Amino acid sequence: MNVWKTRKGVKRRKYIKKIFFLTAVFWCVLSARCETALAAENASLDEEEKVLAQYQEYRERLEAIEHRTEIETNGFAVVESQIFPIDIAGYGEGEVSLIPAFDETYHRLALFFVTADGQVIYKTDQLETNNRVLGQMEQPPCAIAAVSFRDLDMDGRTDIILITACEAVDGSGETYKVGDVLFQSKKQAGFYRDYRIADKINRYGMNKSAEVITAFARDGYSTEFLYTATTLSELLEKGLQIITEQCHYRTFGKLGKLQVVPGTYRISNYDVFMVYLVSEQGDILFSLQPMGDYDNLYALKGINCRDIDGDGLKDIVILARYSYEGEEGQLIVESDYSVYYQRTGGFSLDTEIKDTYRCSDEDTMEILVEEARKYWGWSGQE
Repeated sequence: MNVWKTRKGVKRRKYIKKIFFLTAVFWCVLSARCETALAAENASLDEEEKVLAQYQEYRERLEAIEHRTEIETNGFAVVESQIFPIDIAGYGEGEVSLIPAFDETYHRLALFFVTADGQVIYKTDQLETNNRVLGQMEQPPCAIAAVSFRDLDMDGRTDIILITACEAVDGSGETYKVGDVLFQSKKQAGFYRDYRIADKINRYGMNKSAEVITAFARDGYSTEFLYTATTLSELLEKGLQIITEQCHYRTFGKLGKLQVVPGTYRISNYDVFMVYLVSEQGDILFSLQPMGDYDNLYALKGINCRDIDGDGLKDIVILARYSYEGEEGQLIVESDYSVYYQRTGGFSLDTEIKDTYRCSDEDTMEILVEEARKYWGWSGQE
């Protein structure tokens, strides 16, 4: 009797066919995934080779520049309004000028130090502003916001503070500042930079002005503790000034009873503004940074802890006036607000309402809360 024609034999044939089918599918899927991974790896290698080729081409153009007239012929656009004389050890007063120029292909900034007869004695593109997008040659368009010459390490030689304004990579059109410090070398005509200093300048918001960078790099003042402190007592020990009239306790649902502590720290001629949520034991549970990219807190108009989005949890609304330096160096003061929504385990900054409602100097906290609640489609009956 042929076992393959029995009922058991039929079932066995179907089972074996199914095994073969599933095995074939498995190998097809595995092969497809391998091909996809291989393609991705090849694309990554191609991209790396592309970036390497771009970098080599760019370096050849940069290194070829030995005279003032060769800057533009090698693809760099000179920023004429930011050319300044600078004292370089071994050269007479006014004999050397700093000439900044942007590479027209990749938007990278280079600094050229040029003598009166046009000779380039030193050049560098090792700058913080050229590292906005890591791993890529092309950087976001930037403009020079400030150049200042000061002796920051107190060695008798002129150092450089450089601040650029870079476009946000998200295409919003907004700009942010990037600060850098170049120390003049003691051994030869040239400069060096300490990436650790640049990192702290930009990570902790000390890139607002040359005065703030000087206060940090030369005088030792720092805003770092505002972001790293773990207790209220630590903040007070290091100089935080509490805005007592807006300091109060509130109960935030499951987060419990917390003290809302607004405060400022003065560095140079700027007041850095922060808001902390502190436990009854004095531990910092959350820190808020409503000041954003503004330079200075001009006046705190109010802090309100109320439900804004209608989920039954208290949110935080902060209304203040801030100041910053305009393009012409003028002082500009304007009102602005921040909304922090209470979420599970913390608070999240609003990114929606401000796209639809811009407050004015006449707005009060009540008007602001009403407008914010309108956005969420409820009247706020609590």
